[in-house]
Formats: sequence, structure tokens, C-alpha cells
Amino acid sequence: MRAALWMVAGSLGSALVVLGMGGRSAAAEILTGMAAPLAAAAVSWVLIERTYRRDPVRLTAVTMAGFVAKAVFFGAYVAVMLKVFGMRPVPFVASFTGYFIALYLAEALLMRQMFAARER
Repeated sequence: MRAALWMVAGSLGSALVVLGMGGRSAAAEILTGMAAPLAAAAVSWVLIERTYRRDPVRLTAVTMAGFVAKAVFFGAYVAVMLKVFGMRPVPFVASFTGYFIALYLAEALLMRQMFAARER
């Protein structure tokens, strides 16, 4: 749970930095581009942590189910943000992509740390 809170804090902090550096004209795109990757990464990390603590053998099944759910969710989210809410594509996609990569890199590093701690 603590790692998910750090993901939220880091994402919000970096968004504030970007907005403070002149990104105010794209504030809606930056924040909505951040929202879905952040929500998905935080929720999936909590589930990963819980599953690994309770039954490590189930972790692969949980992560695969999460992958499928996130693929559908992200596809729908991007389509709705661009078509329904009319987000400008370049800042929205840049924000979405940046947060997606950063948050899933963080999740991978956290998993590596979690597995290494178990081996000790």
C-alpha cells in the first residue's frame, strides 16, 4: 500500500512541476493523461502485493487477468478522452505515455524488490 501512495505522490508532484513550468495551457490533458495510468498502476500494485503475500503461486494468474482488464480499460479510456471529452491529442498522449511508462517501470522495480526480499 505504501508503494501505491508513493506512486500517487510522485505522479501528482511531477504533474505540478510540469504545470508550473508553463504547462497550464495543457493542464486538462496532462492531468487526464496521468489519471488512468496512475489509477491502474496503484490498484494493480495493491492487488499484486496482497496476492503475493497470501499466495505467491496465484500471482501470474492475477497479473495476466489484470493485463487483459487494463488493455480494455486503457483502450476505452483513450477513446473517450479524445472523442467524447475532446482532449488535444498531442499533450494528452504525451502525458498518458510518459506516466504509463514511468508507473509500470516503477511497478516492475517494486516487483523485483519484492521477489528479492523473499529470496533472502
